[in-house]
Amino acid sequence: MILGIDIGGANTKIASSDGKLVEFHYLPLWKNSHLPEALFEISERIKPEKVGVVITGELADCFQDKDVGLSYIIDAVNKAFVNTWFLDSSGMFTREKKRSISAANWMASALIVGRDFGDCIFVDTGSTTTDIIPIKNGKPFAAVTDFERLKKSELVYSGVLRTNIAALLNNVDVRGISSLISSELFAITADVYLVLGKISQYDYTCDTPDGVGKTVLDARRRLARGVCADLTEIGEQDIVAIANQAMEKQVMDIADAIKNVAKSHGLKTIVGCGLGEFLIKEVADELGFDIILMSERYGKELSKVFPAYAVARLMEEM
Repeated sequence: MILGIDIGGANTKIASSDGKLVEFHYLPLWKNSHLPEALFEISERIKPEKVGVVITGELADCFQDKDVGLSYIIDAVNKAFVNTWFLDSSGMFTREKKRSISAANWMASALIVGRDFGDCIFVDTGSTTTDIIPIKNGKPFAAVTDFERLKKSELVYSGVLRTNIAALLNNVDVRGISSLISSELFAITADVYLVLGKISQYDYTCDTPDGVGKTVLDARRRLARGVCADLTEIGEQDIVAIANQAMEKQVMDIADAIKNVAKSHGLKTIVGCGLGEFLIKEVADELGFDIILMSERYGKELSKVFPAYAVARLMEEM
């Protein structure tokens, strides 16, 4: 058994190199993190021969800086597993604690996508962010830090679960009248896509903004609060309209970033993966780009945890 682990700030994902094992664990590092205990349980239950790891959780605001975050996560992994290697942003495995390990999950994915699909723009839309990685001649051509990738449109801090609606929209049209949006954390994109039927309650893996349910009715209540209303003041049609406007804005933001990357590298084919595949498809249609969905090649569940699967495959070859 060769295991791949992708440890993010909110989610830890695991997959075996043969794709038969796939797990998704909501483990927010900033909130009484149970990462060490969860990794130990996974190790005891699965007993992998080798483990490849990619890390993005070092940016969580519970850590003073990235070095502290990396140290915490690497120590937790090494205490749980024996034969462990970390992929860095150059695409090399290491056992050293060094900065180049941070935010390298896209590198694992891009190396595998380059082999399997050739020249393309690899797009991974998850719960929190969207990676946009140009791949030419089988190799990724992206900046090596999140700070630099944000500058080059290779990272958009927008996902299909945890993004605050107020971060997407300044105002919305309600019954033909423009309304400003409250800047509170009243609703997130998980509420938008639950209301629109793009995700299920099973997919709503993060905490809700108000700490209550994950039904469509709960999501409508939260979206209503975004315009300082409740369901006695606006109806279902109004809520759906707000949700559609949020989705349209997210599509536009991601499309603008992909256009910048496409223009810089002369690429017009997208390979998409993640829980937000449906959003990537909307973007591709908007741009008129060809698109290959990872779920069609590897299945929906592997698409959601692709960096974990990719680093497992790379580990198998080491």
